Amino acid sequence: MKITFTVIGKTTDDYIKTGFQLYEKRLNHYVNFELKIIPELKNNKNLSTVEQKKSEGNLLLKELKPTDLLILLDENGKTYNSIEFSDYVQHIMNKGIKNVVFAIGGPYGFSDEIYKRANDKIALSRMTFSHQLVRLIFAEQLYRAMTILKKEPYHHI
Repeated sequence: MKITFTVIGKTTDDYIKTGFQLYEKRLNHYVNFELKIIPELKNNKNLSTVEQKKSEGNLLLKELKPTDLLILLDENGKTYNSIEFSDYVQHIMNKGIKNVVFAIGGPYGFSDEIYKRANDKIALSRMTFSHQLVRLIFAEQLYRAMTILKKEPYHHI
């Protein structure tokens, strides 16, 4: 199984880049993990919120294959604790899906087209985090899930 983590825009803060790279390297020990960055829209100040979400959504849709499982990181998604999330990941792995795409939308979220295409939505918290910080939090939680599944001591089970 491959996990593709698709985000809009580059990471600009060095501490987030460094932390993300640490977990990206660790994750590749367990699963084929890839970060896919969709460039930010140019001249987005001239676009309405709906137009921006639609344009970003179209770029995301172009990256997806029909067989990809698309899971949105969305504030209205289901929340899990770390053990529940590891069970969720195991359930996905058991389905034999070749590519799972976890996606973060742009600053205004996802377009209606993306919500229609999505297979599921999860929330990392009921709190709001910057889109950049979510990258690091998600990578750490995915790594934690992998270590839980392998019964490794990172989570201190």
